[in-house]
Parts: sequence; structure tokens; C-alpha cells
Amino acid sequence: MLEPAASAYRPARILIHAINFAPELIGCGKYTTELAEFLARRGHRVDVVTAPPHYPGWRVRAPYRAFAYVDERRGAITVTRCPMLMKANGGGVWRLLAPLSFALTAAPMVIWRILWFRPDVVMCVEPTLFSAPAALLAAKLVGARSILHVQDLEIDAAFAVGHLAGTGVRRFANALERSLLGAFDRVVTISRKMRAALIAKGVTASQVEVLRNWVDLEAIKPQGRCDVNAFRAELGIPDDRFVVLYAGHVGVKQALPVLLDAARRLDGDPRIYFVIAGDGPKKAELQQRYAGLANVLYLPLQPAERLADLLNMADLHVLPQHKGAADLVMPSKLGGMLASGRAVVAAAEPGTELFDILQDVALLVPTGDDAAMADAISRAAVREDPIRIENGLRLAASLSSRRLLPRFEALLLDDRFSAKDVFDARACDPLDERA
Repeated sequence: MLEPAASAYRPARILIHAINFAPELIGCGKYTTELAEFLARRGHRVDVVTAPPHYPGWRVRAPYRAFAYVDERRGAITVTRCPMLMKANGGGVWRLLAPLSFALTAAPMVIWRILWFRPDVVMCVEPTLFSAPAALLAAKLVGARSILHVQDLEIDAAFAVGHLAGTGVRRFANALERSLLGAFDRVVTISRKMRAALIAKGVTASQVEVLRNWVDLEAIKPQGRCDVNAFRAELGIPDDRFVVLYAGHVGVKQALPVLLDAARRLDGDPRIYFVIAGDGPKKAELQQRYAGLANVLYLPLQPAERLADLLNMADLHVLPQHKGAADLVMPSKLGGMLASGRAVVAAAEPGTELFDILQDVALLVPTGDDAAMADAISRAAVREDPIRIENGLRLAASLSSRRLLPRFEALLLDDRFSAKDVFDARACDPLDERA
């Protein structure tokens, strides 16, 4: 990522409270880290209170420890890690216990850091909202502005995909969520449908801004079809194979059984080869369940410096999605897929924001329909659609980190800055133009 120009704002003290942070490579932690690093490069002083790195899979990898308080420096950023109780790939009650335990262990630390650091801005990230009360309290004590960055409507999504259940549990969770959301000075989220959902939960319309997740177009750009791709060479994939790639988290919301059922339907076509690169709670189960498929290769999560090569290995990117999670999340992998200049097949229902955004960019299929996905993959394998790919590259350009990170800085630091200033001009954000 290129170094930013000098900030238009005086140096500020910013504390970020988030359960996910570097060295996590995907998901919310990636964006929180990139924002923190950008702000630090702009001359702001940034403190982060977070958990041990555990995503994907809810397990802590060496040299980090799950049950210890640890201070570290990541460049100019001060990072404090707080213990968290978790179970590898745990579901059900563990989806409550893990973030709740982090909220409890982080509370005294975040209060102490805010009272000592006296930030101008305190930003919390959802997930997880459990951690917000202590940060909100301390922010009010020192007169700091409080910002919530909603990457995932975690409570709605948890019930939608079955992680949580029960009328009483939902009633309590919704009441807690409503009270916390209304306590922030400003809420920033990543899609218009998520903004509408937040307003329906009682957040005032003027309080909620939309700022999309970004992509670093300096790091991820199309490679020529004639160029040697490092991953294809290492894996021994012939140039005439049509590679279908899924790269990212392997969990319930990603609905990967639909993709693998499509792979089963296409098992007899020697041209088409599937690669699933990533990690998550469902990976081992899927590998066992679909062990007989000779046309599927599994790769581990790849380091950031290899992401561009990985994405350019594909002839086609696939974006499956759990129907119940539609409009409760916006897939964070989308920007990189588009920036690689490859074709995309996505599962999305009419009326959802993802459908509206991608209707001129991707081949769209119904969620949960493996036959439709297999048919779309077959069509993409025999005919490239350069118009859709070009539309995707234009869409990626609207998500450039060079455009969006300075806007995030402004949302954090300038109380007069409003969504109207950013998004009224149709040329500013083609995604919102489509949504």
C-alpha cells in the first residue's frame, strides 16, 4: 500500500477496541489492522485493545497464548491482548462464551487504557458488541467521541445460521444490542441494507454512515493470462485447466457444501478444477464428507504477500453464501476477487444488496442451488464475458483503499463530516449507485 499524503487533521489519539486484529489475515481483523496502520502513518497515535489472534477456527497459534495479558508493538501501534476462553471450531454456547469472556477480561484493560491514554476517539468493532460497554463508559469519562464500526450484524447472523437459538435468548440479546447501539456518537457500517437494519433497531438515521470495505489495488491487480502463475506452477495445474477458486473463511455462513455439491456434478469434466484455500470450523468436516472428489484441492490460508498470486490463479472466483445471512454481512473477500480481474459466480437472491451490486458483474445463482451453480461454472468455463470483468474492475476501483481510508479518517475525526458529503455524488461510489 502506498504511503498516504499528510493528514488534513491534527494528530489525534485513537483507541481501537476489537476482538480481531493482526496477524489475522482475513475477516474483520484485516480491515481493522489496515485502518489502524493507515491512521498511524498519517501521524495519529493509535492504541489497540484486542484478543489473541484466533480467526479463523477459534484457536490461538504459537507464539500467542489464549490465557495471558500481553503488550506488544506493531510498528507505531501499541497493542494490548487480553485473555479469551475458547474452543477450537466450537459452536453453540461457545459462540457466546468466547466473546463474553473476552469482554470480561478486556473491560478493566480498556478502561485503564482509555483513562491513561485519554483518546480523542474510541472506536469499537462489531463483532463483538459484548465488548462495547466498558469502552463506552470510559470514553464518556474522558470526553472522547465513540464510534462503532459494524462489520457484521452478529446477533441476527448467529440466529439466522443456527449458532444461537431460543426466544428468551433472542429477546435479551436484542434488548442489549438496542441499548448499546444507541449509546455511540456515530455508527459506521459497510452496506446500505445493514444501515437499514441498524435504523430498524432504533439507531437514528443521521447517526449511521455507510463506508464500504476497501481493497488495496497496488497489492492486488490482474496478472496477464500468459504470465506464469506461481501457484499453478507449484501445484502442477496445467495451463488448460479451468480453475474455480474459493478463498477465505470455511464456516457455516459461507455455505461451501453448495460449491462442493456443484463440484460433484462436474466431476466428470476434466477441464474444471476446484481449489478451496482457507481455514475455518467446517473445513475438516467438508474434507471428510467430500473426500472422494478428485477434482477438488484444499489449501491452507495463504499469507498476505501471496494473496495476489492466489487470486490470479483462478479463472473463476465463486462466492457461495448462506441464505439466512443475506444482508446481515457483506463478504469481505469481494474486493480482492474483483480486483484480480477474473470472472465471478455468486449466490445471491433478488432484492438483496449483493444481488443488486453484482447483477452486471457476476453470474448470479440462487443460494443453496448446487445445480444452478454447476451450470454457471460450466458456462463460464466455455465463454469468457469481458464486459462483466470490466464492470468488476470498475467496481473494484470504487473500493480502492486510497479513496476509502481517508474517508474513514474523516468520519472518525471530523464531527461535521456526513455521509451526504461523501455519497451524494453518483460518481463517488458505484456500489451505492447499484444498491
